[in-house]
Amino acid sequence: MAELIDLWNQCLRERWVHPLVAMAAFNLDFLCIHPFRDGNGRVSRLLLLLQCYHLGYEAGRYISIERIIEQSKDRYYETLEQSSQGWHEGKHDPWPYINYALFTLKTAYREFEERIGQLSSPKGEKTELVTGVVGRSISSFRIADIQKACPGVSLDMIRRVLKTLQAEGKVKCLGRGQGARWQKTEKW
Repeated sequence: MAELIDLWNQCLRERWVHPLVAMAAFNLDFLCIHPFRDGNGRVSRLLLLLQCYHLGYEAGRYISIERIIEQSKDRYYETLEQSSQGWHEGKHDPWPYINYALFTLKTAYREFEERIGQLSSPKGEKTELVTGVVGRSISSFRIADIQKACPGVSLDMIRRVLKTLQAEGKVKCLGRGQGARWQKTEKW
């Protein structure tokens, strides 16, 4: 195990291969060394997750890599069997397992992207929020008033919408600075 960790660190320092390939190969080597009587699979998956974090791949914080492996455990065991044959003699083919591990990570990222897509606002929703607040204003208003009415909209977004409305001639700025007041025009 000490040699495996030394080689891992040297590989990352000297960039022998892409870090994700090294990570998957490390995981295979750990499983082939089989350092514990029980729990090697669980520990290997924890190490995989930890190494992902250290390498800056953080989808595992939001998507269970353990679950993805569990859902494809037949393929997991198949690739582990293929890649571990001849390992002790140094005559093994690590690529089936490496490809499986990378596919698992890619699956986690796809699922993460799908979840993010479900959470994000539809395009133009924040613009409509700001425009709605401006449209409902009876007298002059400040940017701070819009911020209070639209807590999920950034200051930059509010300014961008106001700039667009100003270019269209629908609003005008009545002063300068942070406390400047704005007003709708007749074009509104």
